[in-house]
Amino acid sequence: MTNITLEMKDISIEFPGVKALDQVTFTAKPGSVHALIGANGAGKSTLMKVLAGAYDHFSGEIKLGGKGLSISKPTDSQKAGVQIVYQEVDAALIPTLTVAENIMLQETVQKTGNKQWIRWREIHKKAETHLKKMDSNILTKRLVNTLTLAEKQMVLLARAISTDCKFLILDEPTAPLSNRETEKLFSVIKRLKEEGVGIIFISHRIPEIVGICDEITIMRNGKVVKRDLVVNLTPDKIVEWMLGQKLEQQFPVPNPTFGATIIEVEGLSDHSMVKDVSLHVKAGEVVGIAGLVGAGKTELCKALFGDAPTTTGTIRIKGETVKVKSPHVAVQNGLAFVPEERRKEGLILHESVQTNLISANLHAFTKALHFLNKKAQKTKSQEIIEALQIKTPSPDTSVHTLSGGNQQKIAIGKWLVSDADIYIFDEPTKGVDVGAKRDIFELITALAKRGKAILYASSELSEIVGLTNRVYVLYDGKITKELSTAETDEQELLYLSTGGQSNEN
Repeated sequence: MTNITLEMKDISIEFPGVKALDQVTFTAKPGSVHALIGANGAGKSTLMKVLAGAYDHFSGEIKLGGKGLSISKPTDSQKAGVQIVYQEVDAALIPTLTVAENIMLQETVQKTGNKQWIRWREIHKKAETHLKKMDSNILTKRLVNTLTLAEKQMVLLARAISTDCKFLILDEPTAPLSNRETEKLFSVIKRLKEEGVGIIFISHRIPEIVGICDEITIMRNGKVVKRDLVVNLTPDKIVEWMLGQKLEQQFPVPNPTFGATIIEVEGLSDHSMVKDVSLHVKAGEVVGIAGLVGAGKTELCKALFGDAPTTTGTIRIKGETVKVKSPHVAVQNGLAFVPEERRKEGLILHESVQTNLISANLHAFTKALHFLNKKAQKTKSQEIIEALQIKTPSPDTSVHTLSGGNQQKIAIGKWLVSDADIYIFDEPTKGVDVGAKRDIFELITALAKRGKAILYASSELSEIVGLTNRVYVLYDGKITKELSTAETDEQELLYLSTGGQSNEN
């Protein structure tokens, strides 16, 4: 590959009420992995969307190999050899098409547009070849809507490398991947690097950045605050540059006192992934569900919240047996659920912050004849915005324009309005920065101190150890072990999460 450098110079862009990028200069080299990091809302994803052609109202210039590029739409960027894999994979895939059609989408569209015959066998063969480069055995005839989140990520990566890719932008690529799948991805990145492809790697996971990246650019409040080689910075210094201050102890002191059992589950199954699960959570207790990607954490959370086609087993809330047949019934019985895929399941993206914050408790804001009380809505939503430090120009701002961390705070905040008794969190820190994580941890601890029962499902075992009082280990849809968090560590949880057996009888 020709030794070309990608340059973005003096890039600025504004949205209503906020200047997202302010005179940003960024350079990436071929054959190098360049980390682009910053707290949520720092502008890193916006900068890459400018490069990918998602925004056209920016100022500044973009050059490739010293020649100016005119990028006003995604096809301009793709023709220049720049490919992006977004964090939110569902938005980039067509769910009713096959894996092969999604991977070879550009080629298929071009042939259809030119009224050429499509050789389907060739399309599937090419798609299979690209998947094999990813060390993936996903069947190319499967519909995308049948894939797991991790499999969808692999399809997007295969699509990106199927083109003449000079620079590949990866936005939080490991968030939905298991440890093994992450290792596969890193192998692909290393191979692409050896082939001369420049990789721009956006991640909040500092150990990954230290382990795989060569250079680093750190952004804060729409500006670049640090450029350096990764080897010149310690993890603590990276975090300090991101936040503009030293990060204090990451996890708050857990709530030490518990009340009566709030929720008790016996023999819960969803006739698919969840198998004979029994657990309980007391008032004021944070209980972890530890498991790797694919263990069934999401399916268990949804079954508890009534979002599963069929379930068997017994659920008792405050001593009374309840039939949680739907999310509506779950909410009526005091349950709240913050899902893993917040943009797809936890938010109404193109509605305002205010609408989202009151969406789980509309009846509390209605007057006679079911008309909404706008004044009460505004007062309560502003209260939640201030309490959670949600960064938004106004309560009327559309949620889809906010950063991932602020979106997650809104997904949690809407349940604070309903004042639930039982909070179920499924991977709540996915795609958020270390500062926003700390805010979420403090919020969960505060809920526990108010006597709420918390279920915290995560594959981030450090979070399980740091935040919870007790933990259930989930493997292949079954709970294999219950432990006091104070008596375990990440190594033991990882061992048990991979199917290891305890030495205890």
